[in-house]
Amino acid sequence: MSLAASGRKPALERNRLEPGIVHLGLGAFARAHTAVFTEDAMLAAHDPRWGIVGVTQRSDTVARQLTPQDGLFTVAERGEGAAPLRVVSTIVEAISGRDNPELVVERIGTPATKIVTLTITEKGYRFDPQTRTLDLNDPDVQADLAGRPPVTAIGQIVRGLQRRATTGAGPVTVLSCDNLPANGELTETLATDFAAALPATESGSLLAWMRQNVAFPSTMVDRMVPASTEGDLTAVEHQLGVRDEAAVVAEPFKQWVMEDNFPAGRPRWEVAGALFSDDVAAWESAKLRLLNASHSMLAYLGLLAGKDTISDAVAVAPFRTACRRMMLEEALPGITLPAGLDGEQYCDEVLRRFANPALGHTTAKVGSDGSQKVGLRLLTTVRGTLDAGRAPRWAALAVAAWMHHVAGTPAADLNDPLAQELQAALPEDRTADTVVPALLGFRPVVDPALAGNKDFRDLLLHWYRIIETNGPDGLGNEINHG
Repeated sequence: MSLAASGRKPALERNRLEPGIVHLGLGAFARAHTAVFTEDAMLAAHDPRWGIVGVTQRSDTVARQLTPQDGLFTVAERGEGAAPLRVVSTIVEAISGRDNPELVVERIGTPATKIVTLTITEKGYRFDPQTRTLDLNDPDVQADLAGRPPVTAIGQIVRGLQRRATTGAGPVTVLSCDNLPANGELTETLATDFAAALPATESGSLLAWMRQNVAFPSTMVDRMVPASTEGDLTAVEHQLGVRDEAAVVAEPFKQWVMEDNFPAGRPRWEVAGALFSDDVAAWESAKLRLLNASHSMLAYLGLLAGKDTISDAVAVAPFRTACRRMMLEEALPGITLPAGLDGEQYCDEVLRRFANPALGHTTAKVGSDGSQKVGLRLLTTVRGTLDAGRAPRWAALAVAAWMHHVAGTPAADLNDPLAQELQAALPEDRTADTVVPALLGFRPVVDPALAGNKDFRDLLLHWYRIIETNGPDGLGNEINHG
């Protein structure tokens, strides 16, 4: 029996839902976070105008799973304080963006759409992290600009905005929900770059319309949502009585902070627990440089020590020590915390959340796409610590562990959009003395000023030599006593 035919009543009357949101990047996180917040807001406010048209980006798997289930899926919380299993009914349509790009543009362009949300991960933005501008050399970006039905998220958004401009569909909000600093400003820059690169007969009027009709507020999102395993799906089936291939597993904690700039209206997300703030940057900085940085550190240390999950990695006492010291001694001093957030308590909460064994968040998954994450999560703290006249000992350990992971993983197995380029930058003889300078010189990740800093280079060499000479046990000893 399918979930749609199970007789389990959805929380919302689906025949009353109106599709007011288009969401690009319909992965597990979006379903466990944005869809849940939106359902709770519609229920609390008795406002059915915010059904979600979900669009997959790189794969059609989720669209194929959801379509025969009438968009329904289950969220299973795991860990202390977990809520009962729930069936979420927010998604009114699931589209494969790769297979139906023209339909995506149509949905963005329709007057019913008031908000376009994104969870496409860092690499989905197709931008240069050094300049924070659109990568106009990206082949897919070039094809989208040339008039092909767009497959990139930015291309789909701008072509959808172009349709709105020509048909008078009205204003719209584009809301990035990815772990990027100033993600609203970045998304606006990339959309503007794309529009400006169109032929002059298209770009001028479109840019003028966008300035008057499109808002790009910044937001911070937080919830740990690992990829669902076969065991997770079986457990949900046992509880529900039906098979749900689209079920997602998440921790009980969830958070959403955003700027309140929605010219066409929005759900009352605040009644579902979201926070509207004029200081989203402070929340985002805290999350990126404390939680996300620690997540990456534990992923690479865990991979080094043969640990499969983040909970296994944080259970290694020296790794937990290094993580906590990086947060308290290096990241926190360079962060202006938002009002009401206690830094030390936040760090302790981060480590408690990582220790949740029920999530099974894998080190391999968290450690993927390192070239897109290391700069934002770790090198920002490295720069800030050096600028303050202190040694970024712990952040350098995390970067060295990433370098060791890259150098020790064949290109075919390295889950990173720049895997081929990273491997090409490395010499055949891979030791601390060859790998560290090679990856410091890798410009898509490390800027020249930081690459030339002797103190940082020496710290990387120190940690890398310990890793390659003494392994995980020797590394643990150095963390504890070095």
